Amino acid sequence: MAMLWKFMRVARYSKTALPPKIKVRGIPTHSRQSVPSDFAASVPCSSTVEVFGKSYPRDDYTNITEKILSKVGKNLHNKKHHPLWLIKEQVKDHFYKQYTGRRGNPLFSVYDGLSPVVTVQQNFDKLLVPRDHASRRKEDNYYLNRDHMLRAHTSAHQWDLIHSGLDAFLAVGDVYRRDTIDSTHYPVFHQMEGVRLFSCHELFSSIKDGESFQLFEQGHRTAHKQECHTMEAVRLVEFNLKQVLTKLMTHIFGDGLQVRWVDCYFPFTHPSFEMEINFQGEWLEVLGCGVMEQQLVNSAGAQDKIGWAFGLGLERLAMILYDIPDIRLFWSEDERFLKQFIVPHISQKIKFQPLSRYPPLINDISFWLPTETYSKNDFYDLARSVGGDLIEKVVLLDEYTHPKLAQRRLVTLRSAKA
Repeated sequence: MAMLWKFMRVARYSKTALPPKIKVRGIPTHSRQSVPSDFAASVPCSSTVEVFGKSYPRDDYTNITEKILSKVGKNLHNKKHHPLWLIKEQVKDHFYKQYTGRRGNPLFSVYDGLSPVVTVQQNFDKLLVPRDHASRRKEDNYYLNRDHMLRAHTSAHQWDLIHSGLDAFLAVGDVYRRDTIDSTHYPVFHQMEGVRLFSCHELFSSIKDGESFQLFEQGHRTAHKQECHTMEAVRLVEFNLKQVLTKLMTHIFGDGLQVRWVDCYFPFTHPSFEMEINFQGEWLEVLGCGVMEQQLVNSAGAQDKIGWAFGLGLERLAMILYDIPDIRLFWSEDERFLKQFIVPHISQKIKFQPLSRYPPLINDISFWLPTETYSKNDFYDLARSVGGDLIEKVVLLDEYTHPKLAQRRLVTLRSAKA
């Protein structure tokens, strides 16, 4: 099929609303976590990519850019008084106080300094993501090489943490996905993963005649359960999961919050759900969750337990809670932005105040694309590398195929200048 000409729109914010240009230094700095908090990655001229002082050989899968590597190790979620730090601390504080062990210690342990460099096996294989699943594509991920990548989700640490003997934990970190350019998408964002496993005694101890119930059976997979789980076990796990998450969202957004659950699909949970909340009269999706696939739990060495998992985006919650209109603002170093979140208490109400009154300025440009295989995310990465966070949005305006020169592809952009 003949290649199409792409017509897109690019807009930029004025410079007053944006952070200064970031340069890649390639020199790790110290951090309170195991992962450095400043410029920790570089793209050398050699045949390797260096991240946290370790070199990864390039191959035909390497597609990471300097712009993306300049974000590695920033750890916005660990910077005190940053809005993402406030959200993380609210969630952590809630879990620490709400769920305790027999001796009063927090039941959930928190890991917020795990390296974003993971193996493809960690990111996909151990999570039962099929080999031909669309989420593995180069067009959607940042690969160091065929074997290593920047994690696309914090679920990449699920298997290892369970395998280490943990049965209740939160994992927080930056994740990387090639994506469109608009006010709600950015190639780097932050997630929190939650996992809770139950033994038979833990799950049924509070139920009358609970000793007669079992976690597992040899049955059939349905829309409501896995083939190896009893219906009683799944119902209790699902009830606990939804109760925990409803309490969490009520803690963050306040009492009287309306919640609904939408059935969905994830490779590593079944049944799976998306949680939506009604905030200021609008239904908003805030997280995904479900009963963990027993095959995953078994392979990690917890064959005698059943559990749930959830994953939420910190930016998503912060944008809703603080009324932040553009995801790029989380990377701003402008004091006018950061000072708004220096508050005496992590739960204090904050409403973001806009930084600039000036609208974007629009210009049109056109240029030819190369004839080789082209992905729209290739262009998004190019635009971010050249224009940085000045670029507000890129939208497809029109499509056209040249009737004679089918292999020549022309891009027409609508560009904004500060």
